[in-house]
Amino acid sequence: MKKTVLLFLFLSTTIAFSQSRGIRIGFIDMEYILEKVPNYAEAKNQLEIKAQKWKQEIEAKKNEINKLKEDLKIERPLLTKELIEEREEEINYLETELLDYQQNRFGPKGDLIVQKSVLVKPIQDQVFTIVQDIAEQKKYDFIFDKSSDMTMLFAAQRYDISDQVVRQLVRAEKREQLTSKQLKEQESRDALEDMQDENPEMAERQKILDEKKAAREKLIEERKAAYEARKKEAADKRQKLIDEREAKKNGTLIEDDKKSTTDDKMTSTEENKKNTSDETLTPAEIRAKALEERNKKIEERKKAAEDRRQQILDEREAAKKKKEDENKTEE
Repeated sequence: MKKTVLLFLFLSTTIAFSQSRGIRIGFIDMEYILEKVPNYAEAKNQLEIKAQKWKQEIEAKKNEINKLKEDLKIERPLLTKELIEEREEEINYLETELLDYQQNRFGPKGDLIVQKSVLVKPIQDQVFTIVQDIAEQKKYDFIFDKSSDMTMLFAAQRYDISDQVVRQLVRAEKREQLTSKQLKEQESRDALEDMQDENPEMAERQKILDEKKAAREKLIEERKAAYEARKKEAADKRQKLIDEREAKKNGTLIEDDKKSTTDDKMTSTEENKKNTSDETLTPAEIRAKALEERNKKIEERKKAAEDRRQQILDEREAAKKKKEDENKTEE
């Protein structure tokens, strides 16, 4: 409670003072930063596996002690006083040993706490260095740790610089693997990201530009794929014609010619059947059938024209809506 009151008084004084000279305040979340660091996450996972193994060992020792106690309870009437005391002394020794083991593993100065501090300290040192650099570059007067014992009653998201710290931690790891050219490109991207942190509206505009760029690249890829498909189809046709000429020159038939001949025969047979069927109809029935087929074709053409007209209207409406959305976005 005392810490909360002190923090409240400090923030009140700072805010009042900042209104007169423009003091900048930021904060970080150390727990969030640690979770985003790949090396820490991997080491933490290994430590948790160790802790789980220690817990299993403690549970096994507890079960052993409980079994000895249960056996003593059952056998007590059959044992002498000396044997009972010997069993009780053994149980007390094992319980003391178990408490010592628990303390050594999970106590305030136990292996878990020590290894956690060893794991966290190098990253904390990096974070403190990065925070100092950010504070000097961007003229922050105070930067707090949200996850520390100092209770923050409220903190606006725009003052959170945790992501900037994470990016600089990741950058430090990447720089060791980059060439000088890649390093310059990375520095340009880093500068842009830092500017976007300072100006959320710029970040939103950049997001819209990136989406448009991705859409253009996707359209280009689709057109390129369609062009390649047409090119391949034309090449296949040319190759087929060459094969047919070679086959005719050699006096042989390729498989496609045989298939084509068979299809032609089947089509001819179907037409003969149709003609035979038409010959059995009267002239009036033939005229009626022809009229029916003509009307059917007219209806099909009308439907195709209507579908095309509706498609054009839909495309115009979509283009109009897209333009309105882009105007709203630019405003």
